[in-house]
Amino acid sequence: MKKTALILLLSATPAFAAEGIPFFSLYNTNFVVLLAFLLFIAVLIYVKVPRKLGGALDGRAEGIRAELNEAKARREEAQTVLASYERKQKEVKEQAERIIEHAKQEAALAAEQAKDDLKASIKRRLAAAEDQIASAQAAAVKDVRDRAIQLAVAAASDVIAAKMTAAEGNTLVDEAIQTVSAKLH
Repeated sequence: MKKTALILLLSATPAFAAEGIPFFSLYNTNFVVLLAFLLFIAVLIYVKVPRKLGGALDGRAEGIRAELNEAKARREEAQTVLASYERKQKEVKEQAERIIEHAKQEAALAAEQAKDDLKASIKRRLAAAEDQIASAQAAAVKDVRDRAIQLAVAAASDVIAAKMTAAEGNTLVDEAIQTVSAKLH
């Protein structure tokens, strides 16, 4: 501090001497301002303002350092959480892919089963239709036979009626009665 005051005193003398008032006079405003400034600096040093300012700045620097450390810790924690979520997302994605693959396999199996069921159903329906056709054919054949028998009986009856006499008819009736009677008893 003494060096600063001495430098100020020596550097100011030639510039202020031009007004005609000596520099070290209380009438010189520049000298008075210099003295007031030096007194102000001395009071600040006496009250220990620089030390308090340094302490405040050091406290502020410590606070900033603590905030930086806390921010670093939060960043590391966030990175850990992010990595955890990325792993979980990857696991969920893999699980979704497995589910989709399983669903595709089940769908393929269901399609094959449906094809097999459809083939079996078609076979059953074809068999049922063939049975119905066979039944219809058998019924038609039976109807044709019955009709042919009726026609044959009618034709035979007409032929017999035309060629047979009453005596021959009575003889045939008696023989039929005896046959029926023998078979019933």
